[in-house]
Parts: sequence; structure tokens; C-alpha cells
Amino acid sequence: MLKAIFFDLDDTLLWDERSVREAFFATCQEAEKKYGINPHELEEAVRQAARELYMSYETYPFTTMIGINPFEGLWANFNDEEHHEQFGKLKAIVPTYRKNAWTNGLKAVGVDDPELGQQLAEMFPAERRNRPIVYEETFEILDKLKGNYKLLLLTNGSPELQKEKLAGVPELAPYFDHIVISGAFGKGKPDSSIFEHALGLLSLGSDEAIMVGDKLTTDITGATRTKIKSAWINRNHIPHTGEVIPSYEIGHLAELLKIIETL
Repeated sequence: MLKAIFFDLDDTLLWDERSVREAFFATCQEAEKKYGINPHELEEAVRQAARELYMSYETYPFTTMIGINPFEGLWANFNDEEHHEQFGKLKAIVPTYRKNAWTNGLKAVGVDDPELGQQLAEMFPAERRNRPIVYEETFEILDKLKGNYKLLLLTNGSPELQKEKLAGVPELAPYFDHIVISGAFGKGKPDSSIFEHALGLLSLGSDEAIMVGDKLTTDITGATRTKIKSAWINRNHIPHTGEVIPSYEIGHLAELLKIIETL
């Protein structure tokens, strides 16, 4: 019998991808004003520069394990040293990382201006923080589930940053009986230990919960490893390769209600 629903946060309940995209566009428009650069071309160049830099740091294996992506590094502060020493290293790295990502991105589109790179590096975090966007159906679905099932938020990331995202939408956190953040736990999805920890918090067996998330590689893989049922929310209609097979596939959170009725 189904007793609990585990939800991912980013791009499942919060529309993080849109928040980041809009923050990039607003920031890149500053370069367009000064140099006439196409904002979309600069965004792609900065994203690529950020990925390359991010992978070059000694912290990369840790960020991969915890599940912190390069674009979160462009605005997170990583004041999480009490959880792991690697957060202290990330905190020291990010000011230079941000400046170099933007400066290298500018160079890739033909502009050599480190001062502008620094300006954009400082602007992007503010633009991202101004955009806490929630999917329009998020609260409607949570309202229907709350009280009927235990709800647990299972998210990868820096504890400080994920809490900041939740603080940007203060109505969200109270829906959940527990909030589990990989950076505080010590390992991230898809490691089975964080799913087992979530089950333990609610004193449930693996057959009594379902995991809802947008990423096959983390949410669905981790649930499968732990023998937890899974619902893959595939809003962008990504072709399914078949390597990771969710229990269910949905295109909208509202479809989850019909699935739950059958469990």
C-alpha cells in the first residue's frame, strides 16, 4: 500500500531551468547593450566555458557525487563547511570560477573584456535570485496529496542553496514531513543510501513509496536501485533510450494523481 511520495525539487516542483535561462538572458543583455553581442550566443558560450572550468577543479568528483551542476556554481555561495570540507574549497573557488566563466564566454564570442566579465559574474546571481519560479500545477497537486500521504522532498545540492531556493517560495516547504538534501546527507541521488535514509525517516518499506522526479540518471535510477516505484516527469518529451526504465512516465504533475489511485 502506498503511504509516501518522494518529490525531487528542481525541475519537478520548481522550474529551475526557466529561472536559470531567464537569468542568463537578462545578464547577457548587458553585454548586448555594450557590444551588440547576441544574448543567446553569449549564453551558450558561457555555459560551455562554465562546464569546462567546473570539470577542471579538484572539487568536481564531489560536486558530481552530491549533484551540484555548473550553473548552480555560478550563483551558490557554498557556506556549507560544517557538512563537508569540500564545500570550503568550493566557496574559495567560486569567485574566480564565475569571473573566468563569463570572461571566457565573452572571449568565445569575440570580446576580450575582463571587467565586463566580472560585472556579469556579479550580476547573474542577483538575476537568478530574483526568479523563484514554480510550475503552475505544483501547489494544486500538493494540496490534493497533503494529509493523505506522507510527503518527503529529496533533492541534490548544496544545503544552503537548496534552502535558499525553498525560502524564495516560502509556501512550499511546509507541505513536507521531511526535507533531505544530498549535501547535508553526504551522498546524492542516485546513490541508494540516500533513498534508504528517506525510507528510514518515515519508517517505510520500499514498496510503500513512490519517487517523482525529472531526471532518469538520478531520481529514477536511484529509486530503481532501491526497489522504490518511480514516476518520471518528462515535460519536454525527451525520447526514452530504455537504459533506465521508470515505473511510470508522465508529462504533467496532474497525471500523478491517477497513478496513485491505482497503487
